[in-house]
Amino acid sequence: MDMSEAVIVKSSRLKSVVWNDFDRIKKGDTFVAVCRHCKKKLSGSSTSGTSHLRNHLIRCQRRSNQFISSSREKRKEATLAITNYVDPGPKKDDVLNLVNIGFNPEKLKEETSNTLSYNFDQRRSRFDLARMIILHGYPLAMVEHVGFRVFVKNLHPLFELVTCNKVETDCLEIYAKEKQKVNELLDKLPGKVSLSADMWTASDHQESAYLCLTAHYIDESWQLNKKVLNFMFVDPSHTEDLHSETIMTCLMDWDIDRKLFSMTFDCSSTSDYISLRIRDRLSQNRFLYCNGQLFDVSCAVDLLNLMAQDALEALCSILPKIRDSIQYIKQSREVQAKFNDMAEQGKVQSQKVLSLDNPAQWNLTYAMLGAAIEYREAFSRLQESDVGYTACPTEEEWSRSCTITGFLKFFFEVTNVLTKSNFPTANIFFPELCDVHLQLMEWFKNSDDYIKALAFKMRTKFEEYWDKCGLALAVSAILDPRFKMKLVEYYYPQIYGVVSQQRIDDVMNCVKALYNEHMICSPLASMDEGLAWQVGSSSGKDGRDRLMGFDKFLHEASESEGSKSDLEKYLEEPLFPRNAEFNVLNWWKVHSPRYPILSIMARNVLGIPMSKVASDCAFRTGRRVVDREWSSLKPATIEALVCSQDWIRSELES
Repeated sequence: MDMSEAVIVKSSRLKSVVWNDFDRIKKGDTFVAVCRHCKKKLSGSSTSGTSHLRNHLIRCQRRSNQFISSSREKRKEATLAITNYVDPGPKKDDVLNLVNIGFNPEKLKEETSNTLSYNFDQRRSRFDLARMIILHGYPLAMVEHVGFRVFVKNLHPLFELVTCNKVETDCLEIYAKEKQKVNELLDKLPGKVSLSADMWTASDHQESAYLCLTAHYIDESWQLNKKVLNFMFVDPSHTEDLHSETIMTCLMDWDIDRKLFSMTFDCSSTSDYISLRIRDRLSQNRFLYCNGQLFDVSCAVDLLNLMAQDALEALCSILPKIRDSIQYIKQSREVQAKFNDMAEQGKVQSQKVLSLDNPAQWNLTYAMLGAAIEYREAFSRLQESDVGYTACPTEEEWSRSCTITGFLKFFFEVTNVLTKSNFPTANIFFPELCDVHLQLMEWFKNSDDYIKALAFKMRTKFEEYWDKCGLALAVSAILDPRFKMKLVEYYYPQIYGVVSQQRIDDVMNCVKALYNEHMICSPLASMDEGLAWQVGSSSGKDGRDRLMGFDKFLHEASESEGSKSDLEKYLEEPLFPRNAEFNVLNWWKVHSPRYPILSIMARNVLGIPMSKVASDCAFRTGRRVVDREWSSLKPATIEALVCSQDWIRSELES
């Protein structure tokens, strides 16, 4: 169309916002709408409406590119300058505040009308916000922070801002839905569930305590999993009896009291009493295997931490001197240079950096000691040449520090093996803790009475643990096809001496009893009756049904005189070669058809949490701490947030 004589029409009747992007041109009796971006001509007649113009704007490439660049500039102009802004908290005139600090509702409404339209879901967006808060541990009050509200309004004006109370309600609703999923998962598990109990404290109220119950299990794909089930406020005035009743109530609430295989607590007399009460309660209903011999487990890493703290306590008079020594040489460049000269004169070859420890994590104290000992000669020379330096340990103190640091080094290495394993199943603990047992026996032979007394103190703690957990450790090692009975037969003579054979027999008897109980409880135990019923009820509708008699014949043949059980076959076959990347669960997944009963037993035993400590807390000397932002909330809300966070994170990881 020749537009040479066309005239641009400006009329107050053109109300639609699409005319912001079109010129209405008249030539003769014809009206044309010309896109300001790509110059395309469309009908501009009043009878044509504006739908076709809107559709063009959606597809117009030039307009899209221009909108992106202009939107960036507009956002830059309309952004809240937070640098010097102090959040006054939520106020009644929030809307006025939003306008004053950069949010222009009319401007954004106009921009939104020009963008690609889509179905905005307020409810979904609100729950996405709640899930984000749960997942990342954000404070609930963030939804009332002015900066956040401006950001959301600039991001999408249609989103209706929520209050702190509303987002708390949304979090509780998410918790209820996620809990139902976990309930269904636990109900469908092919094996038993083991539980660990851990005490937490609040960051701002150290006297407040929370009990965290976590379920550990091996799923149908032979993957080791865990789920936080409860996170409950614990009244300090409650007795151990009340604590055990609280845990039993949780077990019944989740309907896993019949499915429980073991419970792992920390190493304390209080925990011993609670676990004993729960074990007695479950044993009365005959829910536990082997009369509960494998039920009560203490955390191995907690034990190592306690022994490490015993070692550091033995250095209580030496550690202040070492800390003061490090602070002294760090006080000025001159002293540091002088110390470096002393190190060079003493031919110190260490590349370690001297730094102060954090008493809340004993591995950092171990690192400080290790570095200081290597600079021992430099400290001694500095004391001789600098009258201001008076904190140098004596030769006897250095000697004892060397010995005890050797203890800490051993505990440090064992802790790393147990907490950083790619496959933290129960079988990896037995050889490591046997080595600890042997080391303690060796340390007790030290000629220094001070070191000998320390070794006796640590050995006493360890033997209390070993008496309780040694059997479960040995049984789990036997279910590792690289070791079977051979690892027990290797370590027990070193530990028990002349009575070792009796101890080995005790372990073997427990394994047989455990296997027999699994065989009785197995679905395969009723195969005779099941096959007989199927043969009797077969009506010949399917040719395969006629072979049920053949299945029965095969089963009877396998049970005939001279046939061997799963356990016997497993123990007689050669050991699987040892390698660093061996995954015991993959092995049992592949071999479960060959050992149908024993694989059920392996699933339950290998899922026992011999340690309840996360790798990032392995060396922490105190309890885990609830985040300050969450600890001020109601106990029911804290439980919902902590549990939901664990469930959502595990879902994302899987």
